[in-house]
Amino acid sequence: MIRSMTGFGAGRAQAGGETVAVELRSVNGKFCDVRVHLPRDLSALEPVIAKIVKARVARGVVDVSVRRESPGSIRGAVPRVDLPLAAAYAKALREMRAELGLAGEVTVHDLVGLEGVVGLSESAADPGPAAEALERALSAALDALEEMRRREGEALARDLSARLAAVEKGAAAIRAAAPQSVEAYRERLAARVAELSRGVPADPARLAQEVAFFAERVDVAEELTRLGSHLAQLRALVGTDAPAGRRLEFLVQEVNREVNTIGSKSQQAGIAAQVVELKAELERVREQIANVE
Repeated sequence: MIRSMTGFGAGRAQAGGETVAVELRSVNGKFCDVRVHLPRDLSALEPVIAKIVKARVARGVVDVSVRRESPGSIRGAVPRVDLPLAAAYAKALREMRAELGLAGEVTVHDLVGLEGVVGLSESAADPGPAAEALERALSAALDALEEMRRREGEALARDLSARLAAVEKGAAAIRAAAPQSVEAYRERLAARVAELSRGVPADPARLAQEVAFFAERVDVAEELTRLGSHLAQLRALVGTDAPAGRRLEFLVQEVNREVNTIGSKSQQAGIAAQVVELKAELERVREQIANVE
């Protein structure tokens, strides 16, 4: 069954004291576009994440949000004191005290609040356990995302099947009405010739020739045959498990082309009305297919 391009999935996993949570959100897109949001200490894993997601998602814009929940996320941060800067501050403060005749001594408390004296530096941490936890959480999130996209795809398939049935019904009505168009033209032409000739019998051969020319101009048998083939392919794709969105979009364009040709050839009000209905239904089909992976 086809799948939708929209969905959400979340996963959480532990490995070696590391706990990582992953959330996935996907929306419509022409191709597979993966946008990864990682903690800075896991930024090196971005290409790995994108590769894993693209292996399981064919189309859509996928936002990947990663959160490192374990204490390991701050293990690499250690206090750092810039002693040369602190000494420079202390010297400057003593000079200021002497110049202004101020009382008191420069203390540690005075120095630690000054910019750049005390800070945090990050030591290199082993990313192995976090990477393992991340891959497990990502796999779980992808499972949930695929399940949601599958459920939405089932709803899309039901709607598309009903709309394709309406298009098939309209095409059948056109097929039934097409011969009537030629017969109606034959009757109108015979009546017009009789009116203009004032009782003089019309040449049956000439009349048959004109009707044959008209029948050739309005013949839509080929268009209806191709239309039926396209609709059968659309139905088959709606039921497939493989990504089918782009092929569905192409086939709907071809169906529209055949319907437009039928409309341009039509000389009957009933067929013209059916063509209008078909085009409206096909527009709804096109809108739904825009959501298919």
